[in-house]
Amino acid sequence: MAAKLKTAIFGATGYSGLELVRILERHPRVEKPVLLRRPGDSSANSRTGDAGTTPNDLAEIFPELSGNGGYPLRAMSWSELKRQGIELVFLATPHEVSRALVPEAIVQGLRVIDLSGAWRLKHERHRAVYGFEDVDSAMAAMLMERAVYGLPELNADCIRKAQLVANPGCYATSVILALVPLLSAGVVDREHGIISDSKSGVSGAGKSPTPRTHFAAVADNLSAYSIFEHRHLGEITEQLGLDDEQLTFTPHLLPIPRGILSTVYVRLNRAMTVAEVDDCLRDFYAGRRWVRVFPTQKLPQLQFSLHTNYCDLGFRLAEDGQRLIMISCLDNLMKGAAGQVVQNMNWMYGWDEGEGLH
Repeated sequence: MAAKLKTAIFGATGYSGLELVRILERHPRVEKPVLLRRPGDSSANSRTGDAGTTPNDLAEIFPELSGNGGYPLRAMSWSELKRQGIELVFLATPHEVSRALVPEAIVQGLRVIDLSGAWRLKHERHRAVYGFEDVDSAMAAMLMERAVYGLPELNADCIRKAQLVANPGCYATSVILALVPLLSAGVVDREHGIISDSKSGVSGAGKSPTPRTHFAAVADNLSAYSIFEHRHLGEITEQLGLDDEQLTFTPHLLPIPRGILSTVYVRLNRAMTVAEVDDCLRDFYAGRRWVRVFPTQKLPQLQFSLHTNYCDLGFRLAEDGQRLIMISCLDNLMKGAAGQVVQNMNWMYGWDEGEGLH
């Protein structure tokens, strides 16, 4: 039997990091990952209530992991990772931390999948929303060119050979997968404009609490935020080849833990039939196991995709044959984060893309 892949996770104390730990533990081709402590990690925001202490085990932060052999959090050391034979590093870290760590990891000869937005954006005007200050701008520019956008439904062949994969954002995944078959077929009236009304559970905002994400602000409420300035807007337009003005993207916060539902409004440049739209979607996603196109009489719902790596797509076409509404649902911690990470890893190592995700 071939030796199992050795991996490390930097940032396992967040929601996406925890989800990744759970998936990798059951992956048949991967050893239990090494967990690296992020500077500043403490249990102040954990559910244990031991504010101000530094956890030594992930189970101190997430007690649901207790009694499973331990999940020690180790200090970061590139030399120690190399000594242990680590080949692949996952970064579930803030954007600025990933921006600093990736060049170091690449110099060490490691492969990297980064969950942050640090390496997703090619255009400087879109990267400006993150305010990166690179220590080595030449190295950063080189890595930006080499980084592969990790949406397997679009870039599987490039992901297979990549040293650095930029895992897509959760909102971006839901919107891109809804639109790319139609745009690729050339049937969208781009000048008419596209509208995406997207709603996410609270875990999409990350683990650190803010006034907007406290229970009292979220419960029994629905709110829009970051209108015209959300970081995923540039990511979506870059990947779809749209001008920024051709997409109006409005994110909303749902009073639920996880899940994304995007309602995308499109005008087609010619009248189409329901069967033609259905064929367009099914032909594009033929053989792509993690996108499910629903029957035309049924629309996706959040509950169908939660805790899975599926992105579920459905649509309704108006009687005029040109006004189309796409519905896209996914779990923001799975297909929108950790599940897609593992899907990318499977492509990188030539495994079935369903390994560990069933």
